[in-house]
Amino acid sequence: MKRVLLAVFIFIFLLVSCNGASSTLQVTNPQQPIEVDAGNEFSLILESNPTTGYHWDIVGNLDSGTIEFVKSEYTSTSAPNLVGGGGLDTWTFKAISAGETHITLGYYPPSNDPVDPQQTVTFTVIVK
Repeated sequence: MKRVLLAVFIFIFLLVSCNGASSTLQVTNPQQPIEVDAGNEFSLILESNPTTGYHWDIVGNLDSGTIEFVKSEYTSTSAPNLVGGGGLDTWTFKAISAGETHITLGYYPPSNDPVDPQQTVTFTVIVK
């Protein structure tokens, strides 16, 4: 299942990149630092499955002097209205001023009570 989602993600990423539909830097690998010029936007793309109640959210506070949150969007990569079908969450941020900071996103299970994320990913951002 993970290999299928990864293959679908790579196909979508290449399709968007080749069509020039987005001038926003798109990042999927938290192991690679993100280098972006001040004033530009960048997006973090993560596999997601909100139809099961799981969701991504920002963990902690952002360094608002260096970056700011713009929006998050979910794109399904499965059949329409398929419960349990996954997709991709795209988190878009804007680089504000020079500096280095981190963005941590947590993957939270369905719950009505506050819980810790089941998984976290941290991206390093270097704004020039």
